[in-house]
Amino acid sequence: MLKQRVLTASVLAPLVIAGIFFLPFQLFIIAVASVTLLGHWEWTKFVASSSRVGAFALPAIVLLGSAFLLPVTGNGLDISWFNGGAVALVGALWWLLATGMVLKYPKGASWWANNAALQQGFGVLTLLPFLWSVLLLRAYHYELEPYLGAKLVLIVCLLVWSADTGAYFAGKRFGKRKMAPSVSPNKTVEGLIGGLIASVAVTIGAAQYFSIPFSSLPMLGLVALVTSFASVLGDLAESMFKRVAGVKDSGSILPGHGGILDRIDSLTAAFPVFTVLYFWLA
Repeated sequence: MLKQRVLTASVLAPLVIAGIFFLPFQLFIIAVASVTLLGHWEWTKFVASSSRVGAFALPAIVLLGSAFLLPVTGNGLDISWFNGGAVALVGALWWLLATGMVLKYPKGASWWANNAALQQGFGVLTLLPFLWSVLLLRAYHYELEPYLGAKLVLIVCLLVWSADTGAYFAGKRFGKRKMAPSVSPNKTVEGLIGGLIASVAVTIGAAQYFSIPFSSLPMLGLVALVTSFASVLGDLAESMFKRVAGVKDSGSILPGHGGILDRIDSLTAAFPVFTVLYFWLA
């Protein structure tokens, strides 16, 4: 399983990086929107509905409808940073609520476990801010410096990837205390600490290498730390929804990883949180 995961990641990561830097902005939008729609389709496995098509329809309409509220142009997003930041903020606030849901699981799941409408709403709150946060970062100063936004998107990806890797090896070597046994029995506090340290170090190093503007080194470290913690929460939240739905993976499109959601669960939390913190603090 590990060998298959590494092989898939070794193919997928270069494709993602190439897409971030070399796809024209309009094609980049299409690519991220397609991934988001696939994520919505996989989310229907978590919805207590008799029809996956029916469960998919409303989130898909909301996603496509958001393009009219937050239109895009050939040179970037045709919206103010205030409105764009509001979208990311909605996502960040959702992850605060999700934190409480994870901490209270399983006793606190009764109010949403069999409510299809709420479960659909959770999917929208997970994936819609993710989509627009990625696009907001990629469009940042697009006309003045086309690759600055690409560097920001890559830094979030590197942050999450390093957090996952650091948590895996630290957990294997030092892991003793379970972090959230009712949601994800294999995750440990020691793994979490290792992942946080790795993600902060990689983020600071990458930001300096790419000459990313930020107010101060400690502030960037704080942004990385909070974003890394949010990425762990994204993974835990998806595990919680899968447990309630009684499914092992969200899909099977990625060998060794499962579905799209299984691969981007941490990113769905990291991007909105990083976007809000970077534009408001860093």
